[in-house]
Amino acid sequence: MKLTIGHLYPNLLNLYGDRGNVKCLQRRLQWRGIEGDVVLFSGGSRIDFQKVDMLFLGGGSDREQELAGRYLREMGGGLRDFVESGGVLLAVCGGYQLLGNYYRTPKAVIEGLGLLDIYTEWKPGRLVGDVILDSPAFRSPVVGFENHGGRTYIGAYTPLGRVRRGYGNTDEGEWEGLLYKNVVATYLHGPLLPKNPEVCDYLLERALKRKYGNAAGLQGLPDELEHRANEYMAERYRKGERM
Repeated sequence: MKLTIGHLYPNLLNLYGDRGNVKCLQRRLQWRGIEGDVVLFSGGSRIDFQKVDMLFLGGGSDREQELAGRYLREMGGGLRDFVESGGVLLAVCGGYQLLGNYYRTPKAVIEGLGLLDIYTEWKPGRLVGDVILDSPAFRSPVVGFENHGGRTYIGAYTPLGRVRRGYGNTDEGEWEGLLYKNVVATYLHGPLLPKNPEVCDYLLERALKRKYGNAAGLQGLPDELEHRANEYMAERYRKGERM
């Protein structure tokens, strides 16, 4: 078994160590004896979406987000076809915003990819701090760190989870992120996946099932340390302590 992971524009979109998400995907495959190839796509690279099984789109500044969107639009509908056919995509912060119709900032409107019928509006006051979510998709809390000025409105899409601590998609502080087909979109940096092994395996399982029809090779791992770290962070968040 083998999965190919495409890392989109790591030279532009890599805030808060987000490339660690790609390393986590690859390592958790390797620990199970599954080959995990990582392909880096820089600005201007042509992407054959049929040759990748998973994609990661990270966070960046408004200018870098705009550049990444331009590169992807130049390739036509390849990314949309990938998503709609069940391709696995993790999008974080700026990458999350880019999936929507637009991001309106104080200076400009950044055109989105329109893959999802969502939009983002900038408001004064950044939403910064540690986050803990309850998600029906996972047994453990989802934990991470957010730092964004945009408020993302997801309409009728399923959120990643309910906010127990932090802000989430908007300053109303109720829901965070979004799940659509095999897309996970979120504001959680940190990086997300090493802190949340269940989320990582959720993505790997879907990629294996799409490619091979099953995820039989994704046997359990001795994740005691990962779960203890997750529980420790969640408990600190509940107590209101800073990490």
